Amino acid sequence: MRSSIRTLTLPAAALIAALALSACQSSDQEAAAPAPAKPAPTTAEPTAATTPTPTTATEQPTTAPTKAPATKTPATATATATTAPRKTTAPPTKPAPQPGATSGTPSLRPCTAADVKVVASKVSRPINHLALTITNLGDRTCLALNAPLVGFDHSQAPIAIVEDSKPQAVVTLAPGASGYASLILTGEPGEDTHGTTVRTIKVNLTADSMVTLKAPEGTYVDDGAAVSYWQQELEDALQY
Repeated sequence: MRSSIRTLTLPAAALIAALALSACQSSDQEAAAPAPAKPAPTTAEPTAATTPTPTTATEQPTTAPTKAPATKTPATATATATTAPRKTTAPPTKPAPQPGATSGTPSLRPCTAADVKVVASKVSRPINHLALTITNLGDRTCLALNAPLVGFDHSQAPIAIVEDSKPQAVVTLAPGASGYASLILTGEPGEDTHGTTVRTIKVNLTADSMVTLKAPEGTYVDDGAAVSYWQQELEDALQY
């Protein structure tokens, strides 16, 4: 009876020991197994450390602004209250030109019988010509305008004017200076003209200033008589 109990006890003790050993091995394996790795955070969800902080409208920049190069501002048409008004002066008043004077010489006046002397004289050439000389006897410069209007004795109309003799500039006579005009007494030879000997020559310097000259002895004129414009030189006058 004791033999059978001992036989049963040994297997049971062996079974308990085997179970205990198995449990120890399981505990050792669990302790030796590595802990599961923590999953890395995805980039889709930013962490609080990397989240940018918005800048408010009142926040000043941390760096000093770069100074822009100075530019020259053009002046505007409208003056500000602190700008002094520009001082302007009225243009000088141009004196009114004298009657008959040119625009380039507004202070000069035409020569009149009051300040000039006119003389008619014979010349050797060309034939049938007289020279009219006008001399300024005054103390101011005057202008010998255009051509003189010439008549003889009691004629009512002046003789013709040679338009080709018009000078490029008005003849200017300083005190003591002289100007000249050519007086053609007759027309071309062979023309059917009527002539007469005259004693006086009337010279109109302007519309209201006339001088009467004594004609050189034997002065004969006909319907072809004419006069040139005033010239600065005698040679220029006698070529007509």
